[in-house]
Amino acid sequence: MTSSQGPSHARFARAVGPVATAAALLGLVFALYSTYDYAVHLDRQVHAVHCSFVPGAPISEDADNACKAALFSPYSALFRSAYWGGIPISLFAVGTFSFFAGFGLYLSLARERAKRFAWLFLGTTGLLPLVASLFMAVISATKLGTFCKLCVGVYVASTVLAVASVLSLTMFRRAKLPPAPTDGSQRLDLSQLGPRESVGLPFAWLATLGLCSLSPAMLYAASLPDYKAKLTTCGTLTTKTESHGALLKLKTERATRPVLLFEDPLCPTCKSFHDRLKIEGALEQLDVTLALFPLDTECNWMLDRSLHPGACLLSRAILCSAQATGDGRAMLEWAFQNQDELREAGRAGVASVKKKVEARFGPELVACVDDKRTAVKLNQHLHFASKNRIPISTPQMFLGDTRICEEDTDLGLRYTLTQLAPEVLR
Repeated sequence: MTSSQGPSHARFARAVGPVATAAALLGLVFALYSTYDYAVHLDRQVHAVHCSFVPGAPISEDADNACKAALFSPYSALFRSAYWGGIPISLFAVGTFSFFAGFGLYLSLARERAKRFAWLFLGTTGLLPLVASLFMAVISATKLGTFCKLCVGVYVASTVLAVASVLSLTMFRRAKLPPAPTDGSQRLDLSQLGPRESVGLPFAWLATLGLCSLSPAMLYAASLPDYKAKLTTCGTLTTKTESHGALLKLKTERATRPVLLFEDPLCPTCKSFHDRLKIEGALEQLDVTLALFPLDTECNWMLDRSLHPGACLLSRAILCSAQATGDGRAMLEWAFQNQDELREAGRAGVASVKKKVEARFGPELVACVDDKRTAVKLNQHLHFASKNRIPISTPQMFLGDTRICEEDTDLGLRYTLTQLAPEVLR
C-alpha cells in the first residue's frame, strides 16, 4: 500500500505500534497478577493478594484491602453457578491484551508499510478494553465503593491503548486510498489495497481476537476440579438449639431455607458476606437465625485480645433493638453500613461507640445496652458458640445442620448455594 509522505504521517506510524504494545503489555501484567491471585484460592485456603500499582511489589497481608474485596465480590467472575469461584474476568483481559501486544508489535515493525485495514482494525477494536474498563469502574464505584489497584492498572492500560487506537484511526484517514476508477463507475479497485486476500484480513484478525480472548477462560474451566464432594466436609451443628431462646430471628421476605449465622457487627468479612448474600438474591430467601459472636474481649472470654473493640457493645445494641422492634436486622445493617466509622470509634474506646449508638437510636436503647440482663443474653449467644466449637473466626454459616466451609462463603458462595440450596437463588 502506498501512503502519504508527510513527516507527521511517518511519526504517527512510528508511534502507534509501540504505544499499543506498551499499553497491552502493561495491561497483561496487571491482568496476570489478578488471575494468579484468583487461581491460588482454588486450593480453598486463605491467601494474601497483590494490591499495588507497581508490578512485582510484595503481596499485601492486609485482610481488608480493596483488591481482596474486589476478588471476593460477585463481580470478579462469570458462571459462578456452574464453577466453584466462577471464571475470573481477568482471564478475558489476559487473552485480549495478549492479542493487542502481538498486533501492536506487527504495527511497530511494519510502520508505513502496514496494511490500511490494520489501522482501522486497531482504531475500532482497541477501544473495547476501555469500554469494559469503564463498565467495571462504574461497578467498583457504585457497588464496591472502592477501587482495586490492580484493576486501576488495567483501566490505565486500557486508556493508553485507546489513545493508540485514536492515533491508528488518524493513520487510517491519512493513508492514501486507491485511485478512483477511470471508467466513471463507483467501483473501488480492491487490487490497489494489496493482495486480494487483504479484504478478508480484518475478519481473520477479529476471529483471532475472539479466540485469544476466550482461550484462557476455556482452558481454566476445563482444568477446574470437581468441588461438589468438598462442600459438606466441614462439620455439622452439634447443639441445635439454644436452651434459653436467646438467638435472634432476622426478618426476610420469603424465608424458605433455615440458616444459622454467627456474626460480629464490626467484622469486615461479615459485612462483605452479608452484602454477597444480598447481591446474589439469597438473603431474602433464607430463614435466618443469628448468633452474635463479637471478637471483643469485653464480653468474649474465648479471646486473648480484642480483634474488634466495641463489638460487644454493638452486639448488645442489636439484642436491644430486636427486643424493642421484634427484629435486629436494621441495627445489624446499620452497624455494617457505618462499620469504618464504628471501628475507628471502637479503637478510641467503648464510650465513643456508645455515643454513636445513642446519637442514632436514642438514650432508651443505650439504657438497655447497659442492662445486666442484656449482657446475660449475649453471654448465652457466646455459650452456644462454645458448645458448637465455633472457630474464632466470623462469619460462620450453617445451612440446616451442615457447616458451610469458610472458603465456600466467599469465592464459592454462589456455587455452594446452587448445589445445596438452589431454591434460595433468584
